[in-house]
Amino acid sequence: MLHSKLRLAVVSLLVGVEQAEFTWLRAKTGATDGNLGAQLLKLEEAGYVAVEKRFVARKPQSLYRLTPGGREALAQYVQSLRQLLGPAL
Repeated sequence: MLHSKLRLAVVSLLVGVEQAEFTWLRAKTGATDGNLGAQLLKLEEAGYVAVEKRFVARKPQSLYRLTPGGREALAQYVQSLRQLLGPAL
């Protein structure tokens, strides 16, 4: 699941914040709305991110946060990379 460059970027960004708005993630990743939305949906379906949708000043706002399962998945992914790369890291 995290092998995708964009999904890995999103999860990595969410590690450092409590939650992030869709527009912030889009700006940080440089992804299009459609691609980012599709990848966030995949992460949500996998249980790696949770989304809160609300309206602020009558405008929709989507806030994303990393779940404990997402944190664990990222830790396992990093561990796998370390094992694969060995002492190079």
